[in-house]
Parts: sequence; structure tokens; C-alpha cells
Amino acid sequence: MSFKIVIALFISALFWGQPALCQPPKVAIASAHPLATAAGFEIINKGGNVFDAAVAVSAALAVVEPSGSGLGGGGYWLLHRAKDGLETFIDAREKAPLAAQQNMYLDKDGKVIAKLSLDGALAAAIPGMPAGLVHLAEHYGQLPLATSLAPAIRYAKTGFAIGNRHLKQLKFRADLLKQYPESARIFLSEGQLPKAFSILRQPDLAHTLSEIARSGHAGFYGGDIAEQLLESVKLAGGIWTAADLEAYQAVERKPIKGQYHDLKITSAAPSSSGGIVLVEALNILSGYDLQKTDGITRKHLITEAMRRAYHDRSLYLGDADFINIPVNRLLDAEYAAGLRRSIALGHATPSSQLSGDNSPQKEGTNTTHFSIIDDQGNRVAATLSINFPFGSGFVAKGTGVLLNDEMDDFASSPGVMNGYGLVGGAANAIAPGKRMLSSMTPTFIETDQQVAVLGTPGGSRIISMVLLAALDFADGNGPDSWVRLPRYHHQFMPDVLEYELGALTDAERQALGAKGHTLKPARYPYGDMQAVMLDKRQHSLAAASDKRGEGLAVVGH
Repeated sequence: MSFKIVIALFISALFWGQPALCQPPKVAIASAHPLATAAGFEIINKGGNVFDAAVAVSAALAVVEPSGSGLGGGGYWLLHRAKDGLETFIDAREKAPLAAQQNMYLDKDGKVIAKLSLDGALAAAIPGMPAGLVHLAEHYGQLPLATSLAPAIRYAKTGFAIGNRHLKQLKFRADLLKQYPESARIFLSEGQLPKAFSILRQPDLAHTLSEIARSGHAGFYGGDIAEQLLESVKLAGGIWTAADLEAYQAVERKPIKGQYHDLKITSAAPSSSGGIVLVEALNILSGYDLQKTDGITRKHLITEAMRRAYHDRSLYLGDADFINIPVNRLLDAEYAAGLRRSIALGHATPSSQLSGDNSPQKEGTNTTHFSIIDDQGNRVAATLSINFPFGSGFVAKGTGVLLNDEMDDFASSPGVMNGYGLVGGAANAIAPGKRMLSSMTPTFIETDQQVAVLGTPGGSRIISMVLLAALDFADGNGPDSWVRLPRYHHQFMPDVLEYELGALTDAERQALGAKGHTLKPARYPYGDMQAVMLDKRQHSLAAASDKRGEGLAVVGH
């Protein structure tokens, strides 16, 4: 019997094997790990709403998927509350320390010092995840925070069996983890990779989660946990201060809104570029009838829309608390029409011909996502990250908290690629207290009859994956189709059309190459999309988890 089947049976027992505190709503949850999905249903069964479940799933992922997210990272939660139609976007993206400087990762000649913004304590920004969990529970949940955190605390304390995906990511960063005693002690076995399905226990992390459960925001950003974080970071060469932790707050922002034919799009706001780039690309494509175009023309047009939207990302987007972003212009239909007129059907536009900085771009791929919806339409799309697999590789002693390396998502030097190939300019330059730009794209798509909730990890390729899924929804397909679509991607720079196996036929590759596109096969399948859908006519739910990952999608009632 597979691990997923065991978890699915466990979830069933939560509903049918024991009496619930009250009749739970019908809910669909798709997350990147079966135990996280189980945590969400455990909280629903205790009388929680989808927002309580989102706290539980987020915290559980921080424990069972440490390569993708954690208390030492940050993230975004996109919410819709059915009773009053409220839609909001919780921004718990990490912030640069107050001692950060624009040139902190450059040598005396102004060149980027390799891996300084990726590895170790100096690469870590101030975490936002704990503040986001507390904010979500206090403002939108109906259960005590301690109740919603209980599954994650249990997973950390008693342990769980690690799978092949965990081991693959661990192998990628093992040499880095070996450099830090706490990291090696927790994640390695006497300095070596642990065996598959061995038990990972994290008692220090359980203690930190318990402090948050007991004291909320102050349980992480103050008291003993804060002191341990600061002491460890300082000894390891980092620049965090008590003022950094005390000042951190999650903030709510107005989501980005758009329309593509009969689809209403609600998505991530800056400090994420996801919503703006997604809607801009859809605005460009709205001038075509993609359902009536042949496959070659369709893929050419989508690629050219990606090129132009990602180009604007590199020019204009960053932390809206620090810069003025021309949001209205970027989302304007007439602006999109102008970009559309620059697309030639017969040939690709070289990215070097677009204005502005034409250096290659970058961003971390090891993120996580989950989607939740109930039969009333309450919903959450959440994308969480610590950037590279296992973040900075550094665990603060006594806390179990693995720190992010999100400082790499800033433009260390304008025009220079980060670890994921994305470039940025002055809009995303390092500044004290600033949130770094992200591509995370938690998204709702709604018609008169259906509501979709979706998102994925994948760094710079997140937006293009959500774009392809949105177009697939427009074609009349459901979650199973969105998550399994073969993917292709263009991000302006490098000027390359990257594609998964099966995404382009031989004829399409030949024809697109003849149009001037430079094609590059992806080295491996990418993304781990988690999607759920509500049929508003029948109040029926559907859910799907990307087979590229090890997640689990369940509809329960």
C-alpha cells in the first residue's frame, strides 16, 4: 500500500471514523505533501474554516517539506471570504535587514561575489512566515492558533518518513548543509545522506512552533527564540538585529485583478510580480482567438506575450512600499494592445530589440504551494518559499529554524542574474527593510459557473505555468488537465524558449525555430502545481495534485 493511500485513508477516518465537533463543510485541499493535506482536514474536522486549515497546511509544510518553505522563510496567502466577498492578499515576504546595503554582495571592483547571497547567514532576509501564520489565524480563522498549529508540532516532535523528493533536494544541498553543525545534525546522518523513508524528527522546531502557538507574534520575533536567532546569525556572519525582528509585520494588500474573455482573474500583488505579469500577458493574448489558431501559431503568440510581460517585470517591478510601480498602465488594455501590435506572426522578436536592460534573469525554484476551497466558495491560494532548496543551508542553533536565502532575489547589481537566471534593475535593488521581488503567483480564476484556485512553485517559471493553466481553463478543462500540462516558458532574458518533454511536437519545434525562436529542452520536469475547483451550480468540488511532485489532493465532506 502506497504512502499516499495510507494518508488518504487517514483523512477519511477524520471525517467518517470519528464524530466531528460539528458537521464540517465539504472542502477540497491540494498540497505538496500528503501530511500537509491531512493537517488541513484535521483542522476542518475540529470545526475550523478554510483559513484555519490554511494555517495548519502552511505550518505542516514548514515541517515536512523543509526544502521548499519554513518558519525561516516567507510567503503569500490570497484569500476570498464568501459571506461578504472580501478578497485580500497577505504579504509575508521576507525583508532585507536594516543593516543591508545595495552593494553588500559585491567585491571592491563592483562584481558579484559568488554564492554570498545564496549560502549562509548573510544570505538570509528577515522571515515573514511566522507573522503570516499569526495574522491569518487572528484575522480570518475561528480556532485558536494553538489548535491550528498542533498537527505541525506533532509532525516535528514525533517525526515523519522522508521521501525521494526530499532526498533529491537534500543531495543537491548536502555539501552546504555539512558546513553548519545544526543543519548537518538535523538533516544528515553522521554527515551522510539519510536512507529513504528514514524518520526525520525536529524537536527544536517543535519547540519554536509551540512558542508561536503560545505567544503568537512575540513567540518568534521576541523572547528566547528571537535571542537564539540573533545570536546564531551574528556568530555566523549575518547582520540581523533585534530591531529587524521587532519591526517585522505581515501586511494586507489589494489583489491584482484582470479579465480574460469571460474569466475573472484575481492574483498576487507586489512585492510579487506574479499577478501583474500574468494579467499583462493575458491582456496581450485577449486580442487573439487562441482556440481557433493552430498549435504553432498559438505557442508563438503565447511565447511573445510572455517575452513582453517578463520584460516589463525586469523594468518596473519591485516592493511597492519603496518604489512607484505603474500598475494601472501595465494592466491597461490599450497598453496591451500596443504591445500586441509589436508581435509579428511570422517571426520572433529578439529580446535584444526590446528597450531597457537586456541582461539575463533569475530566481529560486524550490517553493511550495497549496490550494483550498469549500463548497461555499471560501478559498485560499498560498505560495510559500525559502528560495533555493533548503534555503541558505543555515539552521539557527536551538530553534530548528532553517533560514532562507531570499536576499538573492534582489538585484545584487543591476543587470546581473540571480541564482534562477532572472535579472532586475534599480526597482529591485537591495535596500534596508525592503521586500525582494518574487514571481509567486497564487491565483483565483472565476466564471459565472466555476471557481479555480491554483498556483505552483518554480521560480521564474511560476507565472508561465499559471498562464498556461489559465488558458487551459479557458479551453474548458479542469484541474487534472491544468496540473499535468506539458510546459514551456520564456522570460525575456535569456532569450530562450524552454520546454518540457512533450510540450512541443517535432513539427512545432521545427516551425518555431524557423520563426527565430531559440529552443532549449528543460533538463528535468518542473513545477508542482496544486489546484482545486468549485462548480457553483452543483456545489461540487474537484482537486488535483501535480504528478511531478509527491503531493495529495483530496475532496472531503
